[in-house]
Amino acid sequence: MSEQYKALLLLTTPQLAQTQTLYIKEVVRKYFEYAMLSHRWEDEEPVFRDIQGDVYLMEEPAGVKKLQRFCRTAKTLGFQWAWSDTCCIDKDSSANLAECIASMFLWYRNSAITIVYLSDVNSSSGDALKGSLWFTRGWTLQELLAPRFIQFYKADWTLYFGGQEVNHKNVDRMLDLLETATGVDKKFIVNFSPGVENARARLRWAHKRKTLKEEDIAYSLMGIFDIQITVEYGVQARAFGRLLMEIVGRSGDITLFDWVGQGSRLNTCLPAHPKCY
Repeated sequence: MSEQYKALLLLTTPQLAQTQTLYIKEVVRKYFEYAMLSHRWEDEEPVFRDIQGDVYLMEEPAGVKKLQRFCRTAKTLGFQWAWSDTCCIDKDSSANLAECIASMFLWYRNSAITIVYLSDVNSSSGDALKGSLWFTRGWTLQELLAPRFIQFYKADWTLYFGGQEVNHKNVDRMLDLLETATGVDKKFIVNFSPGVENARARLRWAHKRKTLKEEDIAYSLMGIFDIQITVEYGVQARAFGRLLMEIVGRSGDITLFDWVGQGSRLNTCLPAHPKCY
């Protein structure tokens, strides 16, 4: 019913469609740009089945306040669509969960902005940022590397620094802090390409990171290596072994057999965790 839609509709007439197609596509693309949330899961996060009706009217569970602030922030930045892993994935459906995990890197890569919420950062000091538990979680590695535009927010939902238009991937001070906190060279933070090149270095980026489920340390790295393996739970460290076998098979990098620590149940030539590197 919007005037914008009616104006676009007029441009689809046979006389105009050929010359106006690119303009129409650009308007539609801009309309559907979306914001992604990157955060650390905490107590009582709202899940898929909790979302009934207007999110802003919800009072439970307690974690819904984070979701509401994220949505308001995205709206203030001019976006009409926002995505959070807490409630936009139906984790009761194994098929939906597997599909979402396989697609996650691309979703963050194609986002117009990724909003990083640091619930344990209350000041704009470098030490406060580097000390955030966000940097210890397995899934947040790809959530840092995949997006092209990213903003970090403190516990009170104010920007870590900079104005509303800032892309923290273009700020040297921020890149220095991120490089120190993650061990990832800032050139990769700015412009990361998934693949199996420098596989050992990429695995070391995850060596101190933790996931709630053991299998997720492998699944959270699939997008970084541009490799898909079957998503299943109950296989424990064998998931990481399967990922490594795919990486070795595709890259031929035999240095991945040089490690120290616990061996994989899948193949004792392989480690059970990235920390072995």
